[in-house]
Amino acid sequence: MKSKQHTLTRYVLAAGMTLVLNATAAAQVASISTPPQGSVWNTMASVIAGQARESANMRMVVQPYGGNAQMMQSVNEGLAEFSLNDVNDVISAFQGSGEYDAAMPNLRVVARINPFPVGLYVKESSGMTAVAELKGKSVPSGWDAFPIARSHISAILAAGGLTWDDVRQVPVPELIRGSDDMASGRVDSAFFAVGGPKVAEVDASVGGVRFLTVEANDDTLAKIRQVRPAFYFSQVAPAPPRVGVKEPMAFVTWDNILVAGTHVSDAQVETLLTVLFDEAEAIGTAYPPLRALDLASAYKEYPGLEYHPAAAAFFKARGVELTPVE
Repeated sequence: MKSKQHTLTRYVLAAGMTLVLNATAAAQVASISTPPQGSVWNTMASVIAGQARESANMRMVVQPYGGNAQMMQSVNEGLAEFSLNDVNDVISAFQGSGEYDAAMPNLRVVARINPFPVGLYVKESSGMTAVAELKGKSVPSGWDAFPIARSHISAILAAGGLTWDDVRQVPVPELIRGSDDMASGRVDSAFFAVGGPKVAEVDASVGGVRFLTVEANDDTLAKIRQVRPAFYFSQVAPAPPRVGVKEPMAFVTWDNILVAGTHVSDAQVETLLTVLFDEAEAIGTAYPPLRALDLASAYKEYPGLEYHPAAAAFFKARGVELTPVE
């Protein structure tokens, strides 16, 4: 009888300890580092964090920073748990290359979130339809407050058969100002993501805009990957939210990925991934660009990056295999 009581006591204590651990995990605050409010990544993170709070009782907050370097540093140093970023920028941060002076070895991939096509767009009245026609025209440069735009535009120009030496460079600090300067006529073209609200605003103010086409072939693919290794081309069809996309066309594209630090617990990673893919419909309804969330394509290999062990375990448990680098 004494032995049975002892066994029962151990079971009760074990169950109690499990409840305590689960309660502790639920009580932990997890933050997602993003650019300032109003940016695409900040909006995406806000939707994801809201869904995590609602469906998994996660204490998740969005923490805005001044730019990508600060976002990555916060995760690398354990000041934030997660972040959303361009995979190319994460590769640079991890390696300490490009805009990064020192490597950030504590960054780990959690999941591919969605593709992000970007381009240069112009006033429709300009008569230009292709990036190649920007030769001798002005293109926004500088980007002191948004430095990753430099590599993005370099790739777009390369996909149009141009380099920075072929265009007139007009310094702009960041995205919104760049589009405003194009609308005012200070610069001939502007850089933005397809579907960006600012593109629709400029379209309405100048009587129409259009994105410029690029040449998507093996040669230009090699050129854009010399700029950043995880760029690729994607085909985008016209749709009401995609202002400036006049016909099916190719865009230089990167993947937005969810990143975690090595300090983040397996439980937090698994819980957030469960929210992302079990509640994908609700997340996509709240923010249409997140309708691209897809479990089958979310476990993708990227050059030089590692997955968080809990993420790898999650995808294995869901029967999803790692998609190799193309």
